[in-house]
Amino acid sequence: MRELPDEDGWLRSRQRQIGHRVQAIRQQQNLTQDALYLAARLDRRTLQHLEAGTGNPTMATLLRIAYVLDVPLTDLVR
Repeated sequence: MRELPDEDGWLRSRQRQIGHRVQAIRQQQNLTQDALYLAARLDRRTLQHLEAGTGNPTMATLLRIAYVLDVPLTDLVR
């Protein structure tokens, strides 16, 4: 079992990676943020923060986004 580092920099880095993946997939599908947050029934700010890498999305949020984008959840969080 690995121990967590004292600093949370690795966590912020992973949040940014997830946000960039969501944004990249959304853009590949020619969707606007508005189209995605409305289809996923999310708050606009939730999606904006997630894509910026500053949000802390719930599992439900990630599942909604994956469902709307028609991609496996693993594509977002790998």
